[in-house]
Amino acid sequence: MKHRCPVRRHGHVAGFTLIELMIVVAIIAILAAIALASYQSQVVKSRRAAAASCLQQGAQFMERYYTINLSYANAPRPDCDADVRAHYAQPDFVGTPAAKTYTLQIVPTGAQASKDTLCGTLSINQQGVRGEGGTATAADQCW
Repeated sequence: MKHRCPVRRHGHVAGFTLIELMIVVAIIAILAAIALASYQSQVVKSRRAAAASCLQQGAQFMERYYTINLSYANAPRPDCDADVRAHYAQPDFVGTPAAKTYTLQIVPTGAQASKDTLCGTLSINQQGVRGEGGTATAADQCW
């Protein structure tokens, strides 16, 4: 018994046409473009979250320093993990810490700086007031 290909009426072999295949390829390309953009956005947000966490750890370090020395003055600059340093500069003080005040900030570098214009530079002070240096509004969640 011979195996035969399915045949449509009028003798045409059943299968996909070039147009049908091109439509499928176009749909896959559109979905891939959307997925890539979404992925890149999530990468930027996760790097920002790591930087914010580093700043919060720095603020906790400053509070421990204050508990021991009763002053923020002469406190060493906090440090971040290598993962954060790959996309942000080391956290640094804005100005010089005074006896009762300080402000820490962390600045994005490289691709993070160009892709995260929404939040940009993150900062925190001795009262726990958080700030961002980008175009974000109160509705945006930089922290």
